[in-house]
Amino acid sequence: MAEELYELDENLPVNPVESLLRMDRMPHIWCPGCGIGTTVNCFAQALESSGLDLRKTAIVSGIGCTGRVAGYLNLDSFHTTHGRAIPFATGLKLANPELKVVVYSGDGDLSAIGGNHFIHAARRNMDVTVILINNSTYGMTGGQVAPTTPMTAVASTTPYGNFESAFNLPALAESCGAVYVARWTAFHVRHTTKAIKEALLKKGFSFVEILAPCPTLYSRRNKLGDGLAQMVYYRENSEIRHGADTKDVALEFQGKIIVGKFVDRVRPTFGEAMDRYLRERLGADYLPATAGGA
Repeated sequence: MAEELYELDENLPVNPVESLLRMDRMPHIWCPGCGIGTTVNCFAQALESSGLDLRKTAIVSGIGCTGRVAGYLNLDSFHTTHGRAIPFATGLKLANPELKVVVYSGDGDLSAIGGNHFIHAARRNMDVTVILINNSTYGMTGGQVAPTTPMTAVASTTPYGNFESAFNLPALAESCGAVYVARWTAFHVRHTTKAIKEALLKKGFSFVEILAPCPTLYSRRNKLGDGLAQMVYYRENSEIRHGADTKDVALEFQGKIIVGKFVDRVRPTFGEAMDRYLRERLGADYLPATAGGA
């Protein structure tokens, strides 16, 4: 039935980002009110305006609701194992430094089982862009508590409330060495698009966290209303504070949300540091293997 409905829409005006989407895989699997689709639109617009060569752009994602993004984008893509999107992306960048490599996955995938890879890729300053969609839960596997679930919030595995401190992801990214760190919500579509574009054009480990509602599991279980209600919450409780100290932007359950561009700095990428060291050691005999600045 869904496929028939989609066929009836073929005469409508063409979506401006349709060329970047695998339309044969539509309609997508995300729930009504989920914010992931909104972030994909922001990403597609950012990529289109970035001037990057799409033939040299690859997207890598792991497991989970956000992990499905790679399958809907009309780019070279890798849908990898749970928590391993960043090491796959690292290998891809080292093998072909000319590629623009993007990791696009969820908070559970990248900050839980993939957390170790996250901190070390930032420490090395790998030249990859990481877009993390934070819906505060494991949305695909039952709504379990995640490293990003706020204190006191209810999850399927914490029915009486979560009493573990959540990760402050911007602070984690900055402290580990990321050169670009920003946070926005699925409500701030223009800001999100701009941040993703800046992250794509930034050399080094760039990180964008996007808060997005999960109305099916997180919002319903915590009696927060539907996806629209969450958007109203984002609008009324977000404060734009560019350059904020990331130690001060931790999230609380239904508390104030500090958004903005927090970090934008320059330091040698992993590839540049390696090339510099080997060039000094080997001199004219050294042939750089990482000309793209991996």
